Amino acid sequence: MLLNATGDAGAGSRRRARAGRAEHASTSDRDSTTTTAWSRFSRWRRQRPFLGGLLIALGGVELFFSGQLDIGKIHVQLGIEGLQATIIPIVLALLGVLIVTMPAHRIFYGVIALVVAVYSLVGVNLGGFFVGMLLSTVGGVLAVAWMPRTSDEAGGVPAGDPALRRADEGADERAAS
Repeated sequence: MLLNATGDAGAGSRRRARAGRAEHASTSDRDSTTTTAWSRFSRWRRQRPFLGGLLIALGGVELFFSGQLDIGKIHVQLGIEGLQATIIPIVLALLGVLIVTMPAHRIFYGVIALVVAVYSLVGVNLGGFFVGMLLSTVGGVLAVAWMPRTSDEAGGVPAGDPALRRADEGADERAAS
C-alpha cells in the first residue's frame, strides 16, 4: 500500500513537472518569436552610434531654425550668408542620418560633421547662438569615438586579436601561480 501511494504521488509530481516545463517552454518560445518593437529598436540602436548621429541631426535642425530668424526689422539671412544658413544645417542633418544608417563610415562622417559644426560658428549666426554648434560638435565627437562591440563575453579581449588573447591567458596563468 505504501509503495502504491508513493508511486501515485511520484507519478502526479512527474506530471506536474512535465506540465510546468511545457508551460515554461511555450512561454519562452512565445517571448522569442514575438519580441516587442522597443526591444528590436534597442538591439538595432546598440549596433550603431545612434546618440552621436541624433545630436548631429538635432544640431543641424537648430542651426536651420536659428538661420531663418527675423529679429524685429532685421532680416538675418542675406546674400551668400543666406545660402550658408541653408546648406550647413542640411549637411549636418544629412551627416547625422548617414552616421546612424552607415556606422562603418562613422569616422569619416564624424570628422566632416565636426569641421562643418565649427565652421557654422562664422557661417550661421554664431553657430545657432552656440547651441547648434555645441550639439553637432558633441555628436561628432561621440560618433568618432564610438566602437562596435567585438570583445568576448567572458574576458573582454577583442575576438580577432590572438596576440592579446595569448597575453591575457598568460596573465591569468601568472596570477594563478
